[in-house]
Amino acid sequence: MASKVSCLYVLTVVCWASALWYLSITRPTSSYTGSKPFSHLTVARKNFTFGNIRTRPINPHSFEFLINEPNKCEKNIPFLVILISTTHKEFDARQAIRETWGDENNFKGIKIATLFLLGKNADPVLNQMVEQESQIFHDIIVEDFIDSYHNLTLKTLMGMRWVASFCSKAKYIMKTDSDIFVNMDNLIYKLLKPSTKPRRRYFTGYVINGGPIRDVRSKWYMPRDLYPDSNYPPFCSGTGYIFSADVAELIYKTSLHTRLLHLEDVYVGLCLRKLGIHPFQNSGFNHWKMAYSLCRYRRVITVHQISPEEMHRIWNDMSSKKHLRC
Repeated sequence: MASKVSCLYVLTVVCWASALWYLSITRPTSSYTGSKPFSHLTVARKNFTFGNIRTRPINPHSFEFLINEPNKCEKNIPFLVILISTTHKEFDARQAIRETWGDENNFKGIKIATLFLLGKNADPVLNQMVEQESQIFHDIIVEDFIDSYHNLTLKTLMGMRWVASFCSKAKYIMKTDSDIFVNMDNLIYKLLKPSTKPRRRYFTGYVINGGPIRDVRSKWYMPRDLYPDSNYPPFCSGTGYIFSADVAELIYKTSLHTRLLHLEDVYVGLCLRKLGIHPFQNSGFNHWKMAYSLCRYRRVITVHQISPEEMHRIWNDMSSKKHLRC
């Protein structure tokens, strides 16, 4: 069995490299035609309904799971579920995370579930590559919205929906991105503390207090007709935040009645305000790049803009020097 998995893994790496090279030099980006490249998949889905919703949803999130892992939490309830927003071409980043901080077997006696979140790509070749990757690693979930920057909110809501539907008994959830390095020792033992009673209605990360940017040239442009207020509610940077598992269902339910915004972290902040949940500031979450040094990285929880090569190098260095003092 191990040799079979190894062969499949090697084949996947080779296929990814060949496909990405081919796409980069020979193929223009194709347009979505409405086809369903995952149609042959057998998708296990639960019929889930959330009670106490008495008004008609304005944002029903009526998307199908194209790839799902509905049984990931059945045998052992995770202490922590990690939801990682990624894109189709980021195989190297996903693999680096699997082999470093996102390895589900890093902590004996502490169950961790790692999942990568994607929408559907306009190119069927990339969808097929992700499908093959999923069949090997069983750590990818996909819904049938188009994967794009402006659909990042849908991607996060998919993760919330998945937790509420298939893993509601987990203790904590982390949402992060594929270019983030996570100091799991600090996250698990210093912040979440498995030996203590799990918190509820809990949300923490790097809290931002700001307002909408009206410059149309900005990546974070927010038109007045979509959000007329001059200030956003406090929200955590989407590069990485932690919340108790009960909050996943609360946010998902609230989102059904909250006008969708393309800025994912701002939108989650709007849902938290409706729920009366105030995010706690935690300086260990960094939403910027930070030059590596052993002692600096020992003090943080997340660092942004880390390449797959850096991910391996940082992880290996920190793992081999745990005995050293700063």
